[in-house]
Amino acid sequence: MTEYMTGYGTAVHDAVRVMPDGRKVTAIPARVQRCATGHMLQTNRPRVAAYARVSTDQEEQETSFEAQCDYYSRLIRGNPAWEYAGLYTDDGVSATSTARREGFNRLIADALDGKIDRIITKSVSRFARNTVDSLTTIRRLKEKGVGVTFEKENIDTLDNKGELMITIMSSLAQEESRSISENVTWGWRKRIADGKVSMTYGNFLGYERGADGNPVIDEAQARIVRQIYGMFLDGQTPSSIAATLTKQGVPTPTGRTNWQNSTVKSILTNEKYKGDALLQKTITVDFLSKAHKVNEGEAPQFFVENSHPAIISREVYDLVQLELQRRGKRGRHTSAKSIFSDRLICGKCGATFGSKVWHSTDPYRKVIWRCNRKYSRKDTKCPNRHLNEEKIKDAFVIAVNQLVIQRDEIFATYDKILAGLTDTATLDADLQRLEMEKDGVLQRITDLIHENATTKMDQGEYNRRYDGLEAHRVAISEKQKRIKKNWRISCSERESWKRS
Repeated sequence: MTEYMTGYGTAVHDAVRVMPDGRKVTAIPARVQRCATGHMLQTNRPRVAAYARVSTDQEEQETSFEAQCDYYSRLIRGNPAWEYAGLYTDDGVSATSTARREGFNRLIADALDGKIDRIITKSVSRFARNTVDSLTTIRRLKEKGVGVTFEKENIDTLDNKGELMITIMSSLAQEESRSISENVTWGWRKRIADGKVSMTYGNFLGYERGADGNPVIDEAQARIVRQIYGMFLDGQTPSSIAATLTKQGVPTPTGRTNWQNSTVKSILTNEKYKGDALLQKTITVDFLSKAHKVNEGEAPQFFVENSHPAIISREVYDLVQLELQRRGKRGRHTSAKSIFSDRLICGKCGATFGSKVWHSTDPYRKVIWRCNRKYSRKDTKCPNRHLNEEKIKDAFVIAVNQLVIQRDEIFATYDKILAGLTDTATLDADLQRLEMEKDGVLQRITDLIHENATTKMDQGEYNRRYDGLEAHRVAISEKQKRIKKNWRISCSERESWKRS
């Protein structure tokens, strides 16, 4: 009898066996390895490629990267049983996701296309720190008969124990990545808590990194920022500002040629331009995908005043915020065609006046302003008449001159109105009265507790009295909260009025 070995490692002692029921079984021995590719069937020399990666571009990592490349090139070329299939690399790329690793993705694509039979890499963590990515990729390769060898862990993915070991090692690598991410996040938040400001200078208009690592003003870009703020206060809208900057060929913060409405708005509302910084506006929600979201209270924020040189004065910045609020409350499009756009209010119906051109193609051309509800609908038709623009300009000059002449009187009246609107004396007195009342209630609660502890009391009566006093204390605290809120609003309005 001749002994044969099947592909599953089971010995077959009889080439032909006749079963008791008359069936005849002929054993056909295996001639090639399991999972062998078509290329290996022809040459018996597996094509071996290596993958090398480091996650940072620091000098010591660069040395490690060069060492990996040299080592694997020599290892594969020096083995006569192997055919060199190339060296695939990613220099200074994080491994938490395979999405951004071009060298890795080319390696897998070539392996799945039948160009590679085996991959050698240093360790599981060099391959991927994401368990899902690691296992998914290994299984895809395994289906094509491509094995991966991890030298540090001595794992062969085509081995029966390979997938179990890969799962364990990849999970450990993923936890290592999580730990590193948490340490980096802790360091970043510690830096934020210390009030240290950093910017993405490549995408931020007006600043550059100084020699000490702190922001310094880039005057060429700062002029653009000041131009944007000035154009907005002159009555232009973010969309019209964006169109003007695009027409002028001014590059955007990211170096593009077309400005967007949202880009202008972000510049107008960014507190960094007045020299302050709100830190940790966004947070990372997943250390694997690096996905970010707006911080809505999940993590602490820090507001740092005078953290760096200001491009825009606080007064100008605050005026812009007030104007943004004013335009936002109107709930309609803001025009910027003229200095009178959206500033002439109809005394009859409260709508705004819009400009119209009469006789636009003849010598009698003139601009008039009329209520936008003049011819809207019959049931809401405004009876107000139109106004000639020249008369509006004359009235505007007269009004400004009157303000200049009566300047001292106007400011004196303004101060009186401001003092009346923002007077907190009554609120202060109410807070003091409530604090004294609450102190009295707390003393009564303390006396009641002491009485219950030292004398025999009916516990039902004690609970009734205690609950009544506690309810009184809570009511006083709620009143204090409402008054303090009104006090803060008054103080804020006073500061806003002063700045404006």
